[in-house]
Amino acid sequence: MKKFSSYGPVDKDIHFYSPRKQLINKTYDQLIGDNPLKGGSYITVWAPRQSGKTWVMQQVLSEIKKNNEFECGIITLQSAKNETTDEGILSIFTQKLSDWFDKDFPEIATWKEFSKLFTKKFFSRPLILIIDEFDALQEDFINKFANQFRDMYLSRQNEESKQSQNKKCLLHGLALVGVRSVLGIENVTGSPFNIQRSVHIPNLSFKEVDTIFKWYEKDSGQKIEQNVIDKIYYEFRGQPGLTCWFGELITEGNHDFVVNPQTSISMDIFNEAYLAAISILPNNNILNIISKAKQKPYVEMVLELFKTDHKIDFTYDDSNLNFLYMNGVIDKEKVNKKVYYVKFTCPFIQKRLFNFFSREFFSYMGKLVEPFENTSELVANNHINIQKLIKRYEKYLKKNRQWLLKNAPKRKDLRIFEAVYHFNLFMYLYKFLSPKNAEIYPEFPTGNGKIDIIINYGNCSYGIELKSFSDESSYHEALKKASNYGIQLGLKEITIVFFIEYIDDANREKYQTEYYDNKNNVKVLPIFVETGN
Repeated sequence: MKKFSSYGPVDKDIHFYSPRKQLINKTYDQLIGDNPLKGGSYITVWAPRQSGKTWVMQQVLSEIKKNNEFECGIITLQSAKNETTDEGILSIFTQKLSDWFDKDFPEIATWKEFSKLFTKKFFSRPLILIIDEFDALQEDFINKFANQFRDMYLSRQNEESKQSQNKKCLLHGLALVGVRSVLGIENVTGSPFNIQRSVHIPNLSFKEVDTIFKWYEKDSGQKIEQNVIDKIYYEFRGQPGLTCWFGELITEGNHDFVVNPQTSISMDIFNEAYLAAISILPNNNILNIISKAKQKPYVEMVLELFKTDHKIDFTYDDSNLNFLYMNGVIDKEKVNKKVYYVKFTCPFIQKRLFNFFSREFFSYMGKLVEPFENTSELVANNHINIQKLIKRYEKYLKKNRQWLLKNAPKRKDLRIFEAVYHFNLFMYLYKFLSPKNAEIYPEFPTGNGKIDIIINYGNCSYGIELKSFSDESSYHEALKKASNYGIQLGLKEITIVFFIEYIDDANREKYQTEYYDNKNNVKVLPIFVETGN
C-alpha cells in the first residue's frame, strides 16, 4: 500500500500525492510555447524548499517525453555548489549533459564556447532542458549562466522566420529551478535573466490536502476524522513537505507513540503526533527555516513580525522580507485590492519559531519560587488565578530585569523588541506551571498581530491574549475582539495582558477594569504589565 513521504520527490507508485495536473499543464505549455514551431519559453521555477518543485518538473518532463518532436532532459547542479572556477562549473555542466543524454559532450574552457553545446552537432531535434538546484550555484555563476541563456534566447528570437528545429541554437525551452531570490531578486546589479515568465509552485490547496487523506482512507480502510484533516490544513497551510511529514506521523506513528490501524485517526492521535512534531522530532525543513530566521539581519524582521500593535506591509522590494519569503519563513496575506501584509507561513512554523526564540533567550529564568513559599493563592484546587499570576510575573520582571534582559535584542531605537517580553512571559508561565501538571502552549490565530497563550489545568482552560497598549481606541477594540475569541475557545472568561513601558496608579485603576460582553456572555479581564523599557 502507498505511504506518505516527505523525503525528496515522491514516487507515484509508492507514495500518496496530489496530481497537480493544472500546474503541470501550465508549466508544460510554457516550455513548449504558444507556437511550438517558433519556440518555447525560458522560465524560472521557484518556491521555498520542500514545496515540490522537483516533482512537478519531473512530471512535466514525463509529459514532454510523450512528444517525439523534442529531446528533453533534467539535470541538477547541486554538486557544483562549492565550485569556484569557470572551468570547474563548465566541466560539471558538460558532464551532466553527457550522463543524461548518453553522448560525449566536449570539455569547454570558456563561456564563449557554451552555446556550442546546443547546436545540431549534438542534438537532432529541438531541446527542452530543466536545470534543478540552480540556486545551489554561487551568485557569480548564476549570472554567467543567465547571461548565456539570455543571449541564446534572443538569438533564437532573431531567427523568427525559421522553425525551431532549423535555428542555430536548438535550446527550445529552458527551466531554471530554485529559490527565486537567488535567481536575481537579491542581485544588486539586476537580474540578466529577464526574458520570460516565472512559474511559482504554490502550496497544496485544502481540496488537494483533503483528497490526499481521503485517498489514504480508501486504500487503507482506516478512517481519518474530518476535523483532523481540517486541522492539518490549518496548521501546515498545505506546505507539501510538512503536510506529508505529518501524514506519515499520524498513520505510522513513531517510537514515542503507536497508531492502531484498526481504529479511527482522531484528534487524540493528532494531538499526540503534534506534540511530538512541535517538541521532540527533527525535521530538516523546519531546521532550515529556523537557521534562516535566526540569521542577522533577518532575525530583526522576524522579531518585528511578532508585534501585536500593527501589521507589516509586504513588498518584494524589501530584501529582508524577500529572503524570509523565499526561504519559507513568511508568506503574504492579501487583505484587499490595495494592501498585502506579512504573515508567518503557517501556524506550525510560527509556533516552532516562538518556542525556539523563547528557549534561546530565556533558557535560564532564575528562581521563580522561594523554598517553602505558599503558592496556593495562585494554583490550587484545580484552579489557576491568572490575574494574580500575571501580577506576580510583573514583580518578577521588575526584580530581575537588569540581568534577565541584559543581552536581549534591541530595535534601532535601542528599545527591546516587543516579542522578547512575550517570550519571557511564556517561559515564566511554562516553568511555573509545568511542574504542577499544567499544559501551556502559544496560539497564533491570524498568522500575524495576535498571540495567545492557552493553559489547560485540571478540567479548566484559560486564554491569555498578549497585546501592546498603544491608545484608548485600540484598547476598547481589543476588549471586544477578545470576547469574540473567548467564544471561539469556548471560554466564559479571557485575560488580556497589555505590555506598556510605564503606567501610573490612576490609569491602571481606570483601564484595568473587567469588561463584560453581554452579547457573547464573556468576561474580559485586562491587566497591565509595566516593562520599564
